[in-house]
Amino acid sequence: MEIIVLLIAVSLVLVALIGYAFFWAIDSGQFDDLDAKGREILLDDDRVGHRDDVPPRPPGGDHSA
Repeated sequence: MEIIVLLIAVSLVLVALIGYAFFWAIDSGQFDDLDAKGREILLDDDRVGHRDDVPPRPPGGDHSA
């Protein structure tokens, strides 16, 4: 019988933590625009997702070591 009280207490703590994390995610804007990344792949802009400030790698593999 004591284990049931312990399990109920632990489950209530877990529910509270999950609820806190869920409402934090809502307040911080994690669910604001769920479709933007799906539409971004359809854009005809070749520069989307590429970094122009990264220099190209030299041919022949990585010789930094």
